Order: sequence, then C-alpha cells, then structure tokens
Amino acid sequence: MSAMTTSFEILGQTVTLPVEVADASAGTVIFDVDLAAAQALAPEGFDVIEAAPGRAQFALALVDYRVNDLGAYHEVGTILFVRPTGGGEEGNFITHLPVDQEFTNVAGNRIWGFPKSVEQIDVTQTDTTSRWVLTMGGELVLDITVPRGGTDEMPPLPMTSYTLIAGKPHATRFTQGGSGSSMGFGDGVTLTLGTHPIAKELQSLGLPDAPVVITTWTERMQATFEQALPL
Repeated sequence: MSAMTTSFEILGQTVTLPVEVADASAGTVIFDVDLAAAQALAPEGFDVIEAAPGRAQFALALVDYRVNDLGAYHEVGTILFVRPTGGGEEGNFITHLPVDQEFTNVAGNRIWGFPKSVEQIDVTQTDTTSRWVLTMGGELVLDITVPRGGTDEMPPLPMTSYTLIAGKPHATRFTQGGSGSSMGFGDGVTLTLGTHPIAKELQSLGLPDAPVVITTWTERMQATFEQALPL
C-alpha cells in the first residue's frame, strides 16, 4: 500500500503525512506475560496474540526523537501485540503513550488516535546504558534502565499499529529501521514500578519480574508513519 498524503492543522502548524522521523534512538524490552492478563488490557475488538500456550508478549518502548516532523521529544510506550477479532493482520496496540511535549501530544491523538499525554520523562544516558524515569501526576510509574549501543544495521521493517479514533478501530502503517543496533535477552535491564495506576496495570501482567524475551536498541533510527485508515 502506498503512502497517502494528507495535511492536518495542529496548533497553528501544518503536518503533512507521511510523517518522517529522520533521527531518533529507540529501545524496546519485550516481556513474557500471562495471556488473560494481557487480554484484560486490550480494547474490545482486538485479540491479544498467543505467543505460547496461555502466554503473550508485552513491550515497553523508549524513544528519543531528535529530528522528526513532530519535533524533538521523549516517548514511553506500553504495547500489546494483537490482531482484530475475527481475523486480520498482526500488529500492535499501544495502551499508553506518554510524551514530554505538547505538539506531538496533540498531533498524535488527532491524526492517529495514539493515546498520548504530556508527562514528566527524565532520561539519563551513558555510553552503555539508557535510564528512563516516567512520572505522572506526581507519582512514579516506572524507572527502567536498558543496554545502549550496537553496531548492527536494521533494515526498514513495515509494521501496523492499531488505534481507536472516536471509538472506531483504525490501522496505521509504519516503517522503522536504522543503524547502531543491538539485540539482547534481558542482561542489563532493570525495572522498578511505582504507585501510579499505570504501574498497577503493569503489575497485573507480572512486571517487573516477568521474564524478558528480548531487548533491542537502535542508536540512529528512522521511521515513517502513514495515514490512519478505518478497518
């Protein structure tokens, strides 16, 4: 499917799709969790994908956008892997997507239905680690440290993100790739959860003690986001 070009007026600025991310760093930690607990967090109309009998995968995504059509900002995503009920393409459904800038908050909600909100995200980088502390409403949600760095190339991969816009399911095609990538299996990951309700959701999945399936880091990530299309 080719990208469709559509313009949106966001806070006095014009955003034209597809949105291009020219430079960012991205880390992902994927956990093995209970399928029923994950399904309890999914919206009606989507089935969480069963990774093994009674098990599912859940991801925490950490992105430092540096050069992006929506500006520079940090983002933390809590992600389920789903398909539409009754059959359809596998994709992801983001349950929460805190960011630390207002423009991307408004644009993400309005254009794609991404569940963004403006929150406090404190990021501390070293040559080999990346620490992210998410605070919402004065309460700690999570404090996570992941390994940073790598030398691999990650070719652009086409993916689908599902969202709800005015209560109706939509699919957004996007690609993501880059360089300076690495992959691991949990070494160097530390996660502490706080008292915020989102932290309670993560605890319902068995975090922070759930097994880590895989970790990834991409130091120089590029991405493209197309238009959200109704299912």
